[in-house]
Amino acid sequence: MLDTTTKYISFSVPALMAMWLRYLFQAVATTVVVLPTRGLALLRTAHPRFQFLRGVLLLATSLFAFYSVKYMPVGEFTALVMITPLVITLLAARVLRERVSPLRWLLVAGGFAGTLVIVRPGGQAFGWTLLLPLGLVTSNAWFQVLTSRLVRTEDPVTMHFYTGWVGTLLASLALPFVWTPLASWSLWGWLALMGLLGTVGHFLLILAYMRAPAATLTPFLYVQIGFAMLCGWLVFSHVPDQWSVTGIAMIVVCGAAGAWLTRLEGHAPDPINIRPVES
Repeated sequence: MLDTTTKYISFSVPALMAMWLRYLFQAVATTVVVLPTRGLALLRTAHPRFQFLRGVLLLATSLFAFYSVKYMPVGEFTALVMITPLVITLLAARVLRERVSPLRWLLVAGGFAGTLVIVRPGGQAFGWTLLLPLGLVTSNAWFQVLTSRLVRTEDPVTMHFYTGWVGTLLASLALPFVWTPLASWSLWGWLALMGLLGTVGHFLLILAYMRAPAATLTPFLYVQIGFAMLCGWLVFSHVPDQWSVTGIAMIVVCGAAGAWLTRLEGHAPDPINIRPVES
């Protein structure tokens, strides 16, 4: 619903203006709900620079997501974003020097093959706009790697708090240059809905990861692709062609199998065992 709402308003509202309201909604809601119970302890962090960098990376991810859904079908966009766990596997192996089993490499190859099927020349998603979800995957992969390191010493709620305010402050700096009077008050309602969906979604993710490991939850996240295709059909009358559906199925199978393999191997939380995409 968040991605579909974002696509709907992307044709009428500048990206940074929409991101400003979306992050402001999250930052204020988090502060109002959490600050009274946590007090000043909510602000305590041992890594303020990394908290800032995490906020920058997530804002970049959100901007890439905004422009991606503006120019791409929601279902195909969501499927391409779901290769993020596979990219993080590569980062874990090459940058963090973590061991990756041959079976996991096979799943990575299968997921990327599914991506190539979706973005094949002549396909519905082929074009320069492919650079947008690829930029999203790159920024989000680094965001997830940083998150996996910070979560070992930082309170997840504190991380959520700083993420919201960093995004709000950075978007506020650009707001005077991008502010545009909206054509109707209904657009403000859609913007508020986008902020509400993003905020509630993030809070639900926090609650979920407080109660279950990522390897258990990740397979369920791939259901998001099905809902994205359904919303894309209901709102924008778009149905992926058979090759796109084949590529989406390959990404789902390989991604979910990778999460299942992580659970089977009993890995502790690490960069491969990541959180879902935040947009």
